[in-house]
Amino acid sequence: MSDEHTPADPTGQHPQPPFPEQSQPHPGTGEHMHPAPDHGETSYHGTGKLTGRVALVTGADSGIGRAVALAYAREGADVAFCHLPEEQTDAEETTRLVTETGRRALAVAGDLRDEGFCTDLVARCTDVFGRLDILVNNAAYQCSQPDGLAAISSEQFDRVMKTNLYGMFWLTRAALPRLHPGAAIINTASVQAYKPSPHLLDYAMTKAAIVAFTQGLATQLAPDGIRVNAVAPGPVWTPLIPATMDEEKVSHFGEQSPLGRAAQPAEMAPAYVFLASQESSYITAEILNATGGTPLP
Repeated sequence: MSDEHTPADPTGQHPQPPFPEQSQPHPGTGEHMHPAPDHGETSYHGTGKLTGRVALVTGADSGIGRAVALAYAREGADVAFCHLPEEQTDAEETTRLVTETGRRALAVAGDLRDEGFCTDLVARCTDVFGRLDILVNNAAYQCSQPDGLAAISSEQFDRVMKTNLYGMFWLTRAALPRLHPGAAIINTASVQAYKPSPHLLDYAMTKAAIVAFTQGLATQLAPDGIRVNAVAPGPVWTPLIPATMDEEKVSHFGEQSPLGRAAQPAEMAPAYVFLASQESSYITAEILNATGGTPLP
């Protein structure tokens, strides 16, 4: 017999594949996914770990970013976030979730491939909220290419690199003068950094670079009292999946995980909360693996 105090079986507490075959044009939306992603709307309960802080989260219109924004707000933080212009509807939902907690939200539309936008995003955050304590570099782009390296166009390669790496670099560089001792930078790496799937070669390259950036920057900023860490998710059920993979891959997404399923975005958020909070004050240069059981270095 189970009750509310009994831990849930992690293999069965969320939907398991196969999922219905589905596809969406990029960037996709959680509104049209089946099953709908869980961002922690009814399950995440904050305990004041981030009271009074200000966070900037990229790509928080949906997926992991939305789950992190919601968790941060419920932990007491004000949240600024960016999204692509075509993701306005999803961004409005994230804004609603944040403001319902009683915290302030700032949604800014733009493209991280634009250096000027990255610089202005940091400035807008600090102009509105007066400070910046937590930077989460989460936004990413991928495009599955089952036909391998020869099928990766220069245009695709450029988009993946600029979204995943240039944007992170520009934002972090712009944020550094505004960060103070006790601030935290958290990057989203991936299981792909260590175990690259052949059809995601360019994406996996960027995630490996994010690991190196995280560890190198952490050493550089440690004397300043600024911690830099990353989360390396395994398969996570976000709009990026039906928007960038063929329908058969979507249907079986997450089956390769030892837990037998993809994670929900809500299952990633506690890792980002931990790395942003004082509870992880002696942790920097760490890659926190959240892979559903796939061992990583």
